[in-house]
Amino acid sequence: GEYYDVLQKNRLPLINLFDDNLTNNDDTQKIVHPSDEITQLVDIIKAMLGSMDDGEISVSAYDTAWVALVQDVNGSGRPQFPSSLDWIVNNQLPDGSWGDPFIFSAHDRIMNTLACIIALTSWSTHPSKCQQGLTFLKENISKLEDEDVEHMPIGFEVAFPSLINMARMLKLEVPKDTPAMKEIYARRNLKLTKQEIMHKVPTTLLHSLEGMPDLEWEKLLQLQCQDGSFLFSPSSTAFALMQTKDEKCLQYLTNIVTKFNGGVPNVYPVDLFEHIWVVDCLQRLGIARYFKPEIKDCVEYIYRYWTNDGICWAKNSNVQDIDDTAMGFRILRMHGYEVMPDVFRQFEKDGTFVCFAGQSTQATTGMFNLYRASQVRFPREKILDDAKKFSYNYLKENRSKNKLLDKWIMAKDLPGEVGYALTIPWYASLPRLETRYYLEQYGGDDDVWIGKTLYRMHKVSNNVYLRMAKLDYNNCQALWYVDFGIKQFGTRDDTRLLVAYYLAAASIYEPERSKERESWTKTTILVDTISEFFDSPQLSKEDRRAFVDEFRDKSTSRKHSMLQRNEESWHEVMVALQGTLLELASNALLVHNQDTCLQFHHAWEMWLMRWQDGEGVAVLAELIVQTINITAGRWVSVELFAHPQYQRLSTVTNNLCMELVKFHNSKENGTTRCDNRSTSTTIDSKMQELLQLVLSDAPHDDLDRDVKHTFLTVAKTFYYKAYFDPNTINVHISKTLFEVVT
Repeated sequence: GEYYDVLQKNRLPLINLFDDNLTNNDDTQKIVHPSDEITQLVDIIKAMLGSMDDGEISVSAYDTAWVALVQDVNGSGRPQFPSSLDWIVNNQLPDGSWGDPFIFSAHDRIMNTLACIIALTSWSTHPSKCQQGLTFLKENISKLEDEDVEHMPIGFEVAFPSLINMARMLKLEVPKDTPAMKEIYARRNLKLTKQEIMHKVPTTLLHSLEGMPDLEWEKLLQLQCQDGSFLFSPSSTAFALMQTKDEKCLQYLTNIVTKFNGGVPNVYPVDLFEHIWVVDCLQRLGIARYFKPEIKDCVEYIYRYWTNDGICWAKNSNVQDIDDTAMGFRILRMHGYEVMPDVFRQFEKDGTFVCFAGQSTQATTGMFNLYRASQVRFPREKILDDAKKFSYNYLKENRSKNKLLDKWIMAKDLPGEVGYALTIPWYASLPRLETRYYLEQYGGDDDVWIGKTLYRMHKVSNNVYLRMAKLDYNNCQALWYVDFGIKQFGTRDDTRLLVAYYLAAASIYEPERSKERESWTKTTILVDTISEFFDSPQLSKEDRRAFVDEFRDKSTSRKHSMLQRNEESWHEVMVALQGTLLELASNALLVHNQDTCLQFHHAWEMWLMRWQDGEGVAVLAELIVQTINITAGRWVSVELFAHPQYQRLSTVTNNLCMELVKFHNSKENGTTRCDNRSTSTTIDSKMQELLQLVLSDAPHDDLDRDVKHTFLTVAKTFYYKAYFDPNTINVHISKTLFEVVT
């Protein structure tokens, strides 16, 4: 509360940068080492990730009902899957319906319920349960008119009319033609106009065969998936088994009925979906570092089943979707895998992108994840440029109309996720800032996905991740207070110190990397201090040279009068510089048992030599990168400076950050229009070039991956400062550094 109130009034806390009484406080050790609860949660999550196979997903009453309808293939007249019938009997809800017990969706409950009534009636069992179900339908059918069409289950317009016809054949009293029913039939007729193509090529209609008339099974069996299913749909496959007695259909259903103890999910497997979304979720929640081996396994799994046409929710599919393809592409590229953007071509026509090839519709999450994938584009990847423009405009327009409901998920705050992506470009999105917002957007156990019915993915959305992420965030935040003693409050206008620390802490946030944050912040402040001191009009280039000479231990006449008059202040700056470098080297010696005095001195000497010629800003980013890598123990000798790939990274990063500083200064001076949608084409193209250097493994590139990533980490902070105005940065500082997550 106190921190927040102060920040709201722009009375920002001041950091006593050199208060060593706090940096070695015993509290630090308590925070660096995770609490017992975090340790326990890590073990629980590791066990969850270690047991991933084809996907953990909730059971669908609708699909279970279709499986229960299958008669014994040997002709006994009994159910082929009696355990599925038992599941229906045992899982009716108190109000007489079937479906997700924790959320009410009329479409979902009504379709699940009608399917279960049909299954029980077909086997002439449990008439009282059937009657309870029919009463529920009668009382709730009108609610279909009030629900958002975006939350209609996949294929509802095909499947539900089919159920109505089956119910009438069983002499069940089902609702007559209401306005909602007429709309559903209209949608069905539109969808069935595309029925002919489904006999020729794999399409999403294979997922809803149970609602289709006049099917040519000889042709359709040619489009069967490797596992025997029809596009991984138990209900569609159950219907196919009834019509064809196909052995592969039978084997697929037998396997999943056994796995799920009678009940079956609405789609299975969901292995790629689960592996992709788990990685993304852990990263956005800021806890991926605890699970590096498990994430490595997940990413390798995704790549194993990646194809040049993209992927869908399950491996070995003949149909691909833009959502899974975009998410998989982004994760693989971010982890250094070579993936080509041509995978998106089948989803594009005349600049418009769709969820499935051959369709004409979009979904919020599909376009959101396409937008996120387009953010990691390399130079000359036009398809990703087109994808970014289309998805950005689609999301922006729907956001302005307050139409960000999605047909694939009921998420806690999808509009918030989209809003963050549109207002904070990925180039400017600092890791801890993104996590701070995502902790409020992630729904945990409450997030529900929309398939043929509502379903839950426990390993993707759960409160265990959320609890651990909140504990971890607050743990890191508490250490930030200790880092530099955020304790003094004042009304000074100079907030650069706090901004410098915020940029470091929001980028390198882990407790064990405290010294890297400290080195980054002190380097930034020292550069500012030296630059400001010598920017005085009374000081000349010769004065700068004298300062540099002293740093390099060269003699100087010190005959300049202004330098003599400023000698005391000048020596204070020199003492601060040399003392800080000695302190940073001592820290590295303690942590890594490496003597880094030479490396620190060499890095600063390179910067000072350029600075004395008025080019300090041009190589500032490289100095920060070097400081972080030396402090982190990734610097074994000065020979690294000469590494060709390192030199290329340095050149690109320096040029990029110089452009960003110019852009930032022109905005502050009012010489350019401040446009928060983009900076310049030049800057974005340089970011793409840097991204390619960091994420791609060039031939003979033996440069440490963490060394390369440091360039991107630092560049994003320059982009962030150039992009946002001071008031927005103050809001972000308040939220990231001072607001505890509850």
